[in-house]
Amino acid sequence: MKSDRRKAKIYRVIHIVFFVVLVLTSNSVLAAQKDGCKALPDHTTLTAALKKAVRVGDSKANGGFALNMWATVVGRDGTVCAVTFTGSGWGDQWPGSRVISAQKANTANAFSLPGLALSTANLFSAVQDGGSLFGLQFSNPVDPKTAYDGDSANYGKPNDPMTGKRIGGVNVFGGGLALYNAEGKLVGAIGVSGDTSCADHNIAWKTRHALNLDNVPAGVNKKNNNSKGDDNIIYDITDGKSASGFGHPDCGLEERAIAEAFSSTYPTGPEP
Repeated sequence: MKSDRRKAKIYRVIHIVFFVVLVLTSNSVLAAQKDGCKALPDHTTLTAALKKAVRVGDSKANGGFALNMWATVVGRDGTVCAVTFTGSGWGDQWPGSRVISAQKANTANAFSLPGLALSTANLFSAVQDGGSLFGLQFSNPVDPKTAYDGDSANYGKPNDPMTGKRIGGVNVFGGGLALYNAEGKLVGAIGVSGDTSCADHNIAWKTRHALNLDNVPAGVNKKNNNSKGDDNIIYDITDGKSASGFGHPDCGLEERAIAEAFSSTYPTGPEP
């Protein structure tokens, strides 16, 4: 009997110790994830910048259909820091674009480096059959539990269920851009979705510019830029073939001219 009681006591102690370690570890992870978002805009700041870039009903502003939009910002470790939208409620934007915006942010962050930025638009041709990154779009799938967990009433709010978690996912059309602070440090990425992929790119570009997180060190787009280039969308596909290997299709709704003028209208910040 004494032996049984002693064993039971030992088991209880082990369980308590395990629980304490689990709690401390979880708190450490949450703290690290929160710290990764400190250098990034909060929900209010992101919303203001997105709304400044979006012009609902005015297709001349960004091209496309001029719709309401979603935006997500992730930290360098892929943690979702903020999710927002421009409409009055989450149903005023394409519901499917909420997760796509997070997917785009994750992609731009995951495949950009301190010395080289790749936008999601830059990946379109590279992942096609015969491209240099063929199959990339099937890696790092979205975590469905993170994407669709929680109350939909909180979608796009400061307590969006994705916030504080890693969403994953790879997206290979326009709308995702890496974020570089004033010192040129890579601190995460932004993803925008809700219109044509070309308009998504334009809106993401303007939103990043408004946040002063566009100090891009170099990129694969060398046109109208210095020799280091930037991560602007490239329209160089002819007969299905991209001249640079990083081209994106022209969506055909006036988005192209807007993007190609960014070197003068919304230039990237000073090099670090």
